[in-house]
Amino acid sequence: MTDTTTLQSAAPRARRREAAKAIAGEWCVGILGTDANGEQIVASGELRLLARRAASCLLEPAVGDSVACLRIAPREVWIMAVLQREEGAANVLRCPGNLRIAVDGGALELEAARVGLKADELDIAAQKTRVATDTADVVGREMHLIGTSIKVVGSVLSSVMERVQHFSRHYLRTTDGIDRVAATHLECEAKQVLRLEGEHTLVNGRELIKARGAQIHFG
Repeated sequence: MTDTTTLQSAAPRARRREAAKAIAGEWCVGILGTDANGEQIVASGELRLLARRAASCLLEPAVGDSVACLRIAPREVWIMAVLQREEGAANVLRCPGNLRIAVDGGALELEAARVGLKADELDIAAQKTRVATDTADVVGREMHLIGTSIKVVGSVLSSVMERVQHFSRHYLRTTDGIDRVAATHLECEAKQVLRLEGEHTLVNGRELIKARGAQIHFG
């Protein structure tokens, strides 16, 4: 009685295991093209199959590429990889939505003859940044530089500005050589003490020299 019951209960389980089969798929290779409506079509032998790019295929397929596809539906395939493309065609990595590249315990390096970044907004966060270049050009409509300590070292500094406004609590400047200011109108104003000192001090007014004070001492 026990053996009969065991066989009867095991039979449905065996049938369920036989019925639980994986979804069948078929690999094929073809050439990517487009139809009259602009839809991507893969020509594989005599078949013309509607193509969709798989999420893992980051290299965007182009017309004329040889592609490897996985056929699931009778008239539809997924492009899994680009096998070959014509020389000179641009390689574009594209994915929908957000993309994040994470490297654990290693370094990420980019090497190319030219690297270009184009974005509406660029954020860079790093504890230490080092930039080494022979020539650098920075062009911007509005720029802000904020830092606790800023140091600029160079041999020649040349700046052209429409207007310069500077504020500091302490300003010290040392020049070995000539320090010359040329202006149409020059004003120097001090709230407490204004001191001019030199081994030879010359004051030259072409038309007028005027000194005014509660007390004036010469000598």
